[in-house]
Amino acid sequence: MKEISAYDDTTHNRDVTVPARRKLFITPTLASVIGSFVLVTAAAILFIQAVTSSEVVRRMGGELVDIGMDAAETAFVEQLHAITETAEFTRLTYERKELPVDDPDLILSYLYGALAPMEQVSFLVLVDENGEGVDVDRGDADGKLMGGNVNLAKEIPILVPLAERAKKQSGAFWSEPFYMPNREHTYYVFVRPLHDGKTYRGSLMIGMSLDRMSEITWHVSTDDITVFLMKEGSDEIVAHPDLHKSFDDLTAEMPLLNVDRLPDAFLAGFKDMPRVKNESFDISEKLAVYSGTAPDGAERFVILEQKNENLLGLPVRIGVHFPAEYLSQPLKQLLMALLVGGGLLVLSLLGAVLLARRIARPVQRASVAAREVAGLNLSTVAPLPSSIIRELDDLSKGFNAMLGGLKAFNRYVPGTLVRKLLSEGRADAPPEEREVAVLFTDIAGFTSASEGMTATETAAFVNHHLSLLGAEITKEGGTIDKYIGDSVMAFWGAPERLENPAEPAARAAIGMARAIREDNIARVARGEAPVRIRIGLHMGPLVVGDIGAPERVNYTVIGDTVNAASRLESLGKEIDGDADVVILVSSEIAKRLDSSIEQEAIGLHKVKGKSAAVEVVRLRG
Repeated sequence: MKEISAYDDTTHNRDVTVPARRKLFITPTLASVIGSFVLVTAAAILFIQAVTSSEVVRRMGGELVDIGMDAAETAFVEQLHAITETAEFTRLTYERKELPVDDPDLILSYLYGALAPMEQVSFLVLVDENGEGVDVDRGDADGKLMGGNVNLAKEIPILVPLAERAKKQSGAFWSEPFYMPNREHTYYVFVRPLHDGKTYRGSLMIGMSLDRMSEITWHVSTDDITVFLMKEGSDEIVAHPDLHKSFDDLTAEMPLLNVDRLPDAFLAGFKDMPRVKNESFDISEKLAVYSGTAPDGAERFVILEQKNENLLGLPVRIGVHFPAEYLSQPLKQLLMALLVGGGLLVLSLLGAVLLARRIARPVQRASVAAREVAGLNLSTVAPLPSSIIRELDDLSKGFNAMLGGLKAFNRYVPGTLVRKLLSEGRADAPPEEREVAVLFTDIAGFTSASEGMTATETAAFVNHHLSLLGAEITKEGGTIDKYIGDSVMAFWGAPERLENPAEPAARAAIGMARAIREDNIARVARGEAPVRIRIGLHMGPLVVGDIGAPERVNYTVIGDTVNAASRLESLGKEIDGDADVVILVSSEIAKRLDSSIEQEAIGLHKVKGKSAAVEVVRLRG
């Protein structure tokens, strides 16, 4: 039977070959057609890019703002969730009769435990229907909690209106901000009424200071992005990373500072900032966008919620200000790109004829295929089709013939080795001395294990085994020198130079152990005997390069280091003959490994062919 190669004019291309008299030459053909297409194609692309990119940039800006506001909201909700959950748990505990309001000692212990993990909370107060009960206070932020009995009317009269309001409603609520003279600070209080059936029995009050709330804004802000809270329906600031600088200005008549008194030079001018249209950046209508100038002259944007319905009832809204370039810069860059694109369009028209050959599709296809061939990725390369252009048709025939020959040779020449040599810019490798790590493997008891197999079964078994080991060598950048029956010899440190060849060699050995053990699980499940292997590793000077006669050359290593690695592999039978995997390395390997690789010193051992004993170390993998 006639063998059909990658290129055969009498078979593969018989029906598509164009007669010679109809062949066209590349230069006049491309010069006559490309020039007329450049203007239409480039102009259309530029127009489509301008329209679509503008929309994408605006949409991305809106999504960026939404994500940032959602992240800030999540940070606050997490803190508020602890407050509402504590209040709800207290209500349930009271309704189950597990928390009697008339037991101050039990109440005090409970409040201590509730307040301790909620660093954002300043105090807890639990009182009965008469306003008497217990309060626990975080104190001076020194980690100590203080608590005791309390009578609201006598000691904290400012909380009495909240207790009166709790008597009239069953649901929890947040208070308006109010200044507590005894604390010289402003607070929001979350109130949870407690009922016995329909009868009011008391209230749990959880106080959160502006200081604690401002700490949250400090944590979620960055050097460029400032997060703040503003009271609903006003320009008063509830929380800000720098608000602590103005706490002394708070009074009972002014529990919150207006934005123009904020120690934030940019945000203090908020009332004079013009509103920006949301559609300019595709920002949700639930957000208000303002533009202003910072003291350093930089433009900044303010994004402020119109109203927040997700902060668990807290009557505040989230705001953030950041450099305007976060949103406007992409649009400016898009405009610049369009201007540059227009200029390039003019240049492309002038150079269309000169660049015709470079942009011709058949040439591009040949270029891509040639790069794949250069990388020896032959399996991904398809034969080039014939062409009506004479030069490209000749190129296709020559390329396809070359591809067929390379695919035949690639079965017998290690592709990884050739790639490494080519990456170093050389096609041959004269022998030279290198510091190389050498690895040997062998299947323990292979002869007896293969006695019951047919020749086909034995080949399939060995090929599968060598594929597992070869994959680990390739993954760690090793070079497979040869397969010797069921054994593998590989090395690291050539042709590329490695600072520490021992590390990848040891990782490959451990990877082999892992692969063999995983494969053994499948073998045992199929009723087959598990495979046991021995691995030896040694490192030292070797001669490496092209070794052999001119007509048959192997890239290999020779020297005493190879023999030592082989002897270490054989020594595994004496060290632990029953183990599923034995990895023995010399001290030259072991001392170059980091602590993540478990080692077990075996001691000095005589190995065949070495006059001096070798310090042997076992790797656990």
